[in-house]
Amino acid sequence: MKINSIRQRDQITGWLLSLPALIILILVFAYPIGRAFWLSLFTENLGTQLQPIFTGLENYARMFGDGRFWNSLGNTAIFTFFSLLLELLLGIIVALVLDQKFRGRGIIRTIGILPWALPTAVMGLAWEWIFNDQYGVVNDILRGLGIIDSGITWLGDPSRAMFALILADVWKTTPFIAVILLAGLQAIPQDLYEAHSLDGANPIQNFFTITLPLITPQMIIALLFRFAQAFGIFELVTVMTGGGPAGSTETVSLYIYDTVMRYLDFGYGAALIVITFLILILAVIIAGVILAKNDVNVTGEQ
Repeated sequence: MKINSIRQRDQITGWLLSLPALIILILVFAYPIGRAFWLSLFTENLGTQLQPIFTGLENYARMFGDGRFWNSLGNTAIFTFFSLLLELLLGIIVALVLDQKFRGRGIIRTIGILPWALPTAVMGLAWEWIFNDQYGVVNDILRGLGIIDSGITWLGDPSRAMFALILADVWKTTPFIAVILLAGLQAIPQDLYEAHSLDGANPIQNFFTITLPLITPQMIIALLFRFAQAFGIFELVTVMTGGGPAGSTETVSLYIYDTVMRYLDFGYGAALIVITFLILILAVIIAGVILAKNDVNVTGEQ
């Protein structure tokens, strides 16, 4: 009973300390989202309809028959899934390596974070050059190894273009996940590994029994941040492919940009923004539930 009361008191204190930040976040996000939802209830297209007309949920119904929206949503889902999967696997490996003690570890950690620090637009231009079919580094290496005879049009083929985007994003953002997981690894007491080793456990068993469960909260937080960023990817796609070829790499963010800025369809663009926001909120709720369950499990084990 005493432990439960202390835990409840700590939770209340945590909420009270977080309350100012929560109020600011609500004020910052509430008005733009509320404004977008209100605008989504109108048909307002400066190209065909200068005066807004209240049409209710017509913009949302329009999405069901919008093939371009579903195509962009599918592209975004593919990009997000494979990017996060590869970034998580590589992030765990990099974090485990950087957690070891060896000479020059600090320098390697500093160099490893550089891709994340680079501006996305600049990095996108570099990868566009790397995958260029005429003078790109990738084709030059493959020709040197005798794998290909002529240049491959990486960014001109739908499947290859998506692969190139995913690879560029993984290269840039894997260090972000690695740094978060490294912080989680360094918080694990070494006594747990020593006690487990005395019971005859090998490094692989240590990883799945101790390391993986204890860094699960950091993994979920890192994936949540990356999900929001990957789902809203814009600069990388704009610079490398522009959504092509034939819309094969067009993401939801790029479609929203074209809807609002190119076609001046503000009502439908606002509806797309609201739906995207709801998808992100759903991901946050799912992550919060998983974190809460993980916290209960860890507390119960202790």
